[in-house]
Amino acid sequence: MPVLRSAYLYYTLGMLKKYTFLTLSLLLLAVASTARADYEDGLDAALGGDYRTALREFTVAAEGGLDLAQFNLAILYFTGRGVDRDLTQAFHWTEMAAQQGHVEAQANLGSLYLTGDGVTRDVDAGVRWLGSAAKAGHAPAAFSLADMYLNGDSVPRDLVEAHAWASQAVYNEAEDAEDLQSRIERRLDADQLTQARRLFARWQIE
Repeated sequence: MPVLRSAYLYYTLGMLKKYTFLTLSLLLLAVASTARADYEDGLDAALGGDYRTALREFTVAAEGGLDLAQFNLAILYFTGRGVDRDLTQAFHWTEMAAQQGHVEAQANLGSLYLTGDGVTRDVDAGVRWLGSAAKAGHAPAAFSLADMYLNGDSVPRDLVEAHAWASQAVYNEAEDAEDLQSRIERRLDADQLTQARRLFARWQIE
């Protein structure tokens, strides 16, 4: 779903529209040996296009506390597959998974806060959750934050923050991150570049 504000995306500002949210790969996340049978049944159903069964099985596993099920249940509610589209439920289950440390859910929760889908728009919360995902290795979240601070989208323009997040995106191996980092670096003076590098370094030891 590559459309800004009608999509449940890590990239909330639409800078890299090729990243779609609901993809088969997200519904085929590896399941640990201890994962609930209900979740596995839900995956099998989703593979076969039976989203109503997937909804039922994901719900059982999600209510049992499985973060993978909560994450995928949120996707179904957001996209309206197997159920009426419900952004409030999408937010709820995304938040549940994010609070358990599910990195993709943290990125998506940040997106929901920034767009105000299923929740009152809260830029600070959106940036905070995107930042958590980025520091945990989520490449699109780090790239998104760098772009936001570079262009002043939803946040005050801040080239030091932009460079630090671009460095995080490079570290996370985000596509085109090195080019973004170079473009930002050309706009910094020596003192700003030192600040940006120190900020990025501090994140690595937090």
